[in-house]
Amino acid sequence: MGADGTPTVMVVDDHPIWRDAVARDLAEDGFNVVATADGVASARRRAAVVHPDVVLMDMRLPDGDGAQATAEVLAVSPSSKILVLSASDERDDVLEAVKAGATGYLVKSASKQELDDAVRATAEGRAVFTPGLAGLVLGEYRRIAKGPDATSAPSLTERETEILRYVAKGLTAKQIAARLSLSHRTVENHVQATFRKLQVANRVELARYAIEHGLDE
Repeated sequence: MGADGTPTVMVVDDHPIWRDAVARDLAEDGFNVVATADGVASARRRAAVVHPDVVLMDMRLPDGDGAQATAEVLAVSPSSKILVLSASDERDDVLEAVKAGATGYLVKSASKQELDDAVRATAEGRAVFTPGLAGLVLGEYRRIAKGPDATSAPSLTERETEILRYVAKGLTAKQIAARLSLSHRTVENHVQATFRKLQVANRVELARYAIEHGLDE
C-alpha cells in the first residue's frame, strides 16, 4: 500500500493506448499506479522493484502469456495480487492463470466502476470472480476427481461446490450470501479457498482444460 493506504497498481498489457488509458483512469480514481509493463520480462523486472499490491494482467503478451507472467511476477513479488483482464474467448488461458496464482479475473468489457471495485477487492485479498471463472473451476475439479490421478485431486467441501454452482449460474456473491444465509465475505472466502485448492492440482502438471457445460448435473 502507499503511504496513505492507497493500493499500488501495475498494469500489464501490450497495447499502449489501452494500457495507458487504464492506468490514467485508475490514477484519476485515486489508485497509485506505480508501473506499467508490456510483456512477461518487463512485468517481472518492474514488479521486483515496485512490489505492487495489485497487478492487472493481460492474457496476450508478446513474449508469453498471462499465466507465465503471473508466475514470474509472484516469484519476485509474492505479496502481489494478480487480477487477470481477459477477453471472453480466453477461458482456458484464464484457468491456467488461476492455477499460476491469479486471484480472479475480469473481462475487458467491464465498466470503469467494475474495474475500480475489482481492484479494491483484489487489494483487500478478496476473490474477484465471474460466472465463467466459477464454471471453469468447477469443471476442472470434476475432471480431476474422475481422472486417473483422482487421489491427487484437491478436495472441495459441499459448501464450496454449492457456492461454485450458484456462481456458475450467474448469481453474485451478495445474492448467494442471501440465499445461503451467509455473509458476503464468507462466500468470497469459499471461492478463494477453491482457487487455492486448484493451484495444488497444478503441481501434478494436469493438462489444460476448459469446460463450458455440465454445471447443472
